[in-house]
Amino acid sequence: MKVTILDDNLDAIRHLPSYRKLAGHDVKIWNDHTKDVDTLAGRLADTEALVLIRERTPIRAPLIERLPKLRLISQRSVYPHIDVEACTRCGVIVSSDLHPGRPSFATAELTWGLVIAAMRGIPQQMAALKAGRWQTMLGTAARGRTLGILGYGRIGGAVAGYGRAFGMKVLAWGRERSQERARADGHEAVAKEALFERSDVVSVHLRATKDTLGLVTAADLARMKPTALFVNTSRASVVAPGALVAALKAGRPGMAAVDVYEEEPVLGGNHPLLKMDNVVCTPHLGYVERDGLESAFDAIFDQVLAYGQGRPINVVNPEVLEQR
Repeated sequence: MKVTILDDNLDAIRHLPSYRKLAGHDVKIWNDHTKDVDTLAGRLADTEALVLIRERTPIRAPLIERLPKLRLISQRSVYPHIDVEACTRCGVIVSSDLHPGRPSFATAELTWGLVIAAMRGIPQQMAALKAGRWQTMLGTAARGRTLGILGYGRIGGAVAGYGRAFGMKVLAWGRERSQERARADGHEAVAKEALFERSDVVSVHLRATKDTLGLVTAADLARMKPTALFVNTSRASVVAPGALVAALKAGRPGMAAVDVYEEEPVLGGNHPLLKMDNVVCTPHLGYVERDGLESAFDAIFDQVLAYGQGRPINVVNPEVLEQR
C-alpha cells in the first residue's frame, strides 16, 4: 500500500518504534509544509493511505476531488481540518482515534511551563544574563494568585490540578457540563466576564470550532488586570484577530504566553508577538513530545493496518463502508 505522511517537520516519525508497523508498505514522508492544492495534489497523486499529523494541513474538497487513488485518511483526535462530507462523497474513509478520557498531558505540562516562564520572566532573564546583565526584572510567584481556566475539558482540568498544586485558587468557565466537572473537582465555576476580571492567569483550553471562533474578544482581554498573564496553548482562532496584540499594547493584560498562531509554521520571526518583550512564544510544541507522538502514531498506524486487512477501525464516516 502506498502511504504518505505529511508535515513531519522534525523528521521524527520514522524514528518512532511504532513506525516499524509500516514495514512492507511503500511509505513517503514529507518534512516540509505546504497548503498549496496543486503541490499537494502532485505529492499525493498515487497515495492510497494518507497519514496526518494533527491539524497541520487542511484537507478540503478541492484537494480530495483530485486524488482518485486515495482511500484512507488516518489521524488522531478531532478533525476540523478535514472535509468529511467530501471524503464520504469521494469514497475516502476517515479513521481518527479520539482517545476519549485521556488528556494531552504534554500540552498541559507545556502550559504550566509557559505560566512559570512568563511569570518569572525566565526567557528574558536568560537573554539578559547572556548579554552580560544581572537581574533585570522582578517576577511574580504563582502561590496565592488566581488561575482562570477557559474551557474545563481534559487538558483544562489537568492544568487546573497543576494550579492547585502550586497554591493557586482556580476559576473555570465552559459549557454547563464542564462547569459541573469543575465544581466536582472543588473549583469555582464563574461567568466568562468574571473569569477575565478576577484571574491573575487566564489559560485557554478550547477546541477550534465555529462556536469558539473569536470567542475571546478585545473586551474580554480589556477586563484583565495590568499585571495578569494570558496563556494560549489551544488554538489561535479562539482569540479575535489582532485582539491580543492590541490588548498587550494597551497594557491589559500585562503579559502573554502563546504556543499557537493564526498561520503556522511561523518562519523568519515574522509575527508581531515575537517582537514584544512581554510575551513568551513557543513554536506549537504542545503535543510534540516523544512519548505522546509514539502513543498517537501507534494508534494511527493501527488504523492503516486495519484498513489494509479490510477491517477499518475508528471510522468517522461509516457511510463510506455502506457505499462499498
